[in-house]
Amino acid sequence: MFLSRNEWLPRQSAHEQRVRRYAEPYLERRSAGRKHPVEDFLFTYYTQKPGQLLRWHPGAGVVLCGPEAAARTGWKYYRAADDAELAAGGLPAGSPAVTVDVDAFIRDRREALQFAGIILAGTAARPAQFGCFGLHEWAMVYRQDKFDLRHEYLQLRLGSGRTDEVVEENRIRCSHFDAFRFYTPDAVPLNSMVPSRENQRTMEQPGCLHANMDLYKWAYKLAPLLPSEIVMDCFELSWRIRVMDMQASPYDLADWGYPAIRIETPEGKAEYVEYQRAFAAESQRLRQRLLQHLEPLLHAAATPRQ
Repeated sequence: MFLSRNEWLPRQSAHEQRVRRYAEPYLERRSAGRKHPVEDFLFTYYTQKPGQLLRWHPGAGVVLCGPEAAARTGWKYYRAADDAELAAGGLPAGSPAVTVDVDAFIRDRREALQFAGIILAGTAARPAQFGCFGLHEWAMVYRQDKFDLRHEYLQLRLGSGRTDEVVEENRIRCSHFDAFRFYTPDAVPLNSMVPSRENQRTMEQPGCLHANMDLYKWAYKLAPLLPSEIVMDCFELSWRIRVMDMQASPYDLADWGYPAIRIETPEGKAEYVEYQRAFAAESQRLRQRLLQHLEPLLHAAATPRQ
């Protein structure tokens, strides 16, 4: 596919506007030394920096044409289009045009690409589980002194004693290692399973909020192979899931504008599962889109070079 400057520059501009909506408030807070327990998460927990997210990529197999494209020859995993590619697009030799260097990416990051494919395909194939009720966040503060809390500037909605009771009254069943690893030591044996980095590829399932937030992680780790539009679709899904995840947490976020999902009650559990099911369905559609983009790239990564 060839994109003229009149086709791709508006897409780049639209992407930048889309990112700034989220990135600029975060950067302003960071500059002022302020924190936000919900809206900072995607920029502090994940390794993608706002400036990296701001860069628009067309994805593998697309040739960007025009003088503005030539600057991308200095970007990692880009190269100038060769004469054969230019001829295929009806362009004269030497025309300014660039494309993603898929071969270089696979050479450097083959294992990352293949692991992302394993996680995405495996998660998509498993049945969703909806019985966790967001108790992973509660297990992260179980029997903790206030000053040891991950969000030490927040209050526990029910107080420490009642928060501990909620953990003890419920079955804790988190399948996601990157949530489980933040459990307090006393909460670890309360989990009904033992997720680890080693069994991650067999444990993750599409009902898990954290597995669905991580679609953003797998997408940005494969930049610039994927179109930035799908990366931002993953980002915005992860943003909305984070909001719901923290509403169901033990923290009191009313003053931040986030009403609680009271998972310590039957009504709150039902509300949580309703959101969880909707996010699982949306995430599965997005997961399939990612896999469709990755299919030819995974095939290329699995094919020995002659």
